[in-house]
Amino acid sequence: MALALSVRPDAIINAAYQKSDWETTADGAANVALAAVAAGARLVHVSSDAVFSGTAPSYDETRQPDPVTPYGAAKAAAETAVKGITPAAIIARTSLIIGDGDSPPERLVHAVASDASAGVLFTDEVRCPVHVTDLASALLELAASPHAGVCHVAGSDAVSRYELGLLIAARDGLDPAALPSGLRAATGPPGALDVRLDSTKTQARLTTRIRGAREFLAPTPV
Repeated sequence: MALALSVRPDAIINAAYQKSDWETTADGAANVALAAVAAGARLVHVSSDAVFSGTAPSYDETRQPDPVTPYGAAKAAAETAVKGITPAAIIARTSLIIGDGDSPPERLVHAVASDASAGVLFTDEVRCPVHVTDLASALLELAASPHAGVCHVAGSDAVSRYELGLLIAARDGLDPAALPSGLRAATGPPGALDVRLDSTKTQARLTTRIRGAREFLAPTPV
């Protein structure tokens, strides 16, 4: 709070989390919200599709969290805290964040392509990946907007971890045959399988176009 009061920013975008740390993900979000209120700053809190169980066909902004993992529960608690402390805040739920080679999903694909013992890519785990530049642009736009409450900022394509791996492999010149596949339901850690964020409502408010993975991972023509 001392930092926020000394800097007095116009807006704060909170993207901090630790998957195994309730204090950072949940309590930390509450502390950031309190600091934003004290400093008179606009708050954009970045949340996650992990707040959902995956039992519904898709999830728009009206759906209430029903997490099935400790991380999802911490993210859901963070949302509740932010809403209670500063109702004017934006809560921006997103999905897998993809960069230009250095994001965790991309590093995983390169790891399993070079060494099958590094793991497998699940064919039954579905998400709506977003490119980091689209996400950043959308968050800045939302920070400057008059909107409040939950927004979904995820890509328009629902793809499995395996399909995402194939798209990354095609972009990066990796051998798709080197990518091992498997079922998370049979071999992976417990958690939601198919979580499809519907970002239609939020996209209609934005000038930023949130691309789908099949578009932003398409190989660049030579």
